Amino acid sequence: MGQMEPRAQLRLTEGRFGELDYTILAPTPSVRPPRFCVILCHGFGAPGTDLVALGPDLAAMCPEQAGDVLFVFPQGPLDLARMGLQGARAWWMIDVERFQRTVEHPEKMARFRREVPVGMPESCQHLRGLMADVQRQTGIPTGRTLLGGFSQGAMVATDVALRLSERPAALCVFSGTLLAQEEWQSLAQKRGPLPVLQSHGYFDAILPFSGAEALRDLLKGAGLEVEFLPFDGPHTIPYEALERLALLMRRVFVDRSGT
Repeated sequence: MGQMEPRAQLRLTEGRFGELDYTILAPTPSVRPPRFCVILCHGFGAPGTDLVALGPDLAAMCPEQAGDVLFVFPQGPLDLARMGLQGARAWWMIDVERFQRTVEHPEKMARFRREVPVGMPESCQHLRGLMADVQRQTGIPTGRTLLGGFSQGAMVATDVALRLSERPAALCVFSGTLLAQEEWQSLAQKRGPLPVLQSHGYFDAILPFSGAEALRDLLKGAGLEVEFLPFDGPHTIPYEALERLALLMRRVFVDRSGT
């Protein structure tokens, strides 16, 4: 593990873009408005601020770009307080018991990967609305926006990245899986050479490693530029995945610095 650069100074604010609440980390002091955007979506059952701590780490790993990047962390639309999970959010409701039974049977998992979960299209529309509002208010276009997330947030990000009329700068999938297989297959074929960073733990007890492999194969087979990072660990984001994300940010944002 290399030594991390000193943390960039970021200003935290909260608000609402479109139909979603958000937390923003913006560079300060700033001599000019940010030119690039990183949007990261949390997983099921996590607070809306779950991934906010990644912003300073990523900025420190990209010190030459830290003053140009706006980090946006949307909050899933569903409040899970009624389930006894105070502060927890979700993008759509999951039948946890059904999913646990499904994981134990490969034939059921194959059917699961073809499903479009109830509530996912609506959440994806909310995320697209947030992105449109970000662009209106900041002037940062989709082509300079890296979209990603963890677990359920990675699934939302994947669906949106494949459906946007303009290709985003890149897609980051931390511990995601394959859903809506027929739809994603068709959309991916039309998406073009989108850079994708995908990480997944061999010992993930929540979303099996095989689902990550299936997603990787679908995206690569459609021509997307997938960097796949397996790791010896559970359902989490390892430090190496953050390092790879920082490298991806530096590459795709430099490529688009003149646009």
